[in-house]
Amino acid sequence: MHFDYLIIGGGIVGLAITRELRTRFPGSGIALLEKEPDVAYHGSGRNSGVLHAGFYYSADTLKAKLTREGNRQMREYCYANNLKINECRKVVVAKDENELPALFELEKRGRVNGVEVQIIDEKELFEIDPNVKTFKNALFSPNTATVDPPEISYAIKNELKSKGVEMFFGEGYLSRVEGNTIKTTKGNMVSATKIINAAGLYADKVARDFGFSEKYTIIPFKGIYLKYHGNEIPVKTNVYPVPNLKNPWLGVHFTVTVDGTVKIGPTSTPAFWRENYQGFDHFKPGEMMSILSWEALLFLTNSFGFRNIAFEEIRKYDRSFFAGLAAELVKKIDVKGFTEWGRPGIRAQLLNRQTRELIMDFVVEGDNESIHVLNAVSPAFTCCFPFAEYVVNNYVIQK
Repeated sequence: MHFDYLIIGGGIVGLAITRELRTRFPGSGIALLEKEPDVAYHGSGRNSGVLHAGFYYSADTLKAKLTREGNRQMREYCYANNLKINECRKVVVAKDENELPALFELEKRGRVNGVEVQIIDEKELFEIDPNVKTFKNALFSPNTATVDPPEISYAIKNELKSKGVEMFFGEGYLSRVEGNTIKTTKGNMVSATKIINAAGLYADKVARDFGFSEKYTIIPFKGIYLKYHGNEIPVKTNVYPVPNLKNPWLGVHFTVTVDGTVKIGPTSTPAFWRENYQGFDHFKPGEMMSILSWEALLFLTNSFGFRNIAFEEIRKYDRSFFAGLAAELVKKIDVKGFTEWGRPGIRAQLLNRQTRELIMDFVVEGDNESIHVLNAVSPAFTCCFPFAEYVVNNYVIQK
């Protein structure tokens, strides 16, 4: 089988790129290859569902350039297709004087990025959500919302199928044969003029078959949310702490989902293999040895504070400790109301093997024949539509 474009990976990034290609090149032959029975089986179907506004990211990053527009486009897509969306908004709160400079830095970044943000005082915060507490000031984001990621992914899949995109489910990438011909897990040979690799947790491995991702590897981090089922709903808006701007995580926070459920999280625990969701599901010994060797090195050298992160994250499996971190953001809460762990997700976090640093921004590599999305971590779901435009403009058309 031969196609003009072959996309590997049925997550939100692969779907969005496929959609952009179909829009730009309506007469071309396009196929999507996904090893699972359907789309959004991994990160895209297991994330928080938050539509980020775009104030966390410094102006020189792709995340800064794409998040505001991604938020707008995804919101429009939901309303146009009658998909669920909760315009719950968001506040970032400070616990003491020391966190105020970082809070104002977030406001500065937001304004530079063209994002609607506002520094508010405690009285204004009370009007937004009376149970949330802060020290002197908080940051208010009116354009943060929550959506249903699987629902959106299925909607895009159905749109693509109706427009003639061929989809191969239960059939993954196995190896590169030669040139732009690959072998699938079912033994089929598929070739394409351009191959776009959006394989998420395995994007780096696919890329290396084509001569890319030479200095990168993916280190998986497991994220789990804890759902609240107490008598009184503790918050009505998303509530986040001031983050450590040197790390890609945003700290334990409250999320209000599309159906009104309140959850806290996530954890960011180092995983032992790429699809290490629970128990020995998807266990691969060789994969575990490779990842553990990297994690051991990062632990020993404490690169980017990895040792501290590991100890802190392991403690979050103690439900009372985990709930206690969230309780610091509000005036009162029944910590015993956190009774249900959510569905685990894995963050496909790219590591620079040479510098032993986590890559904070999106990373794409490619040439005339193949394109590889190596780092598409949060807020990739929010950014997926303009990110797809970026990939097509810079790697499909120009190369």
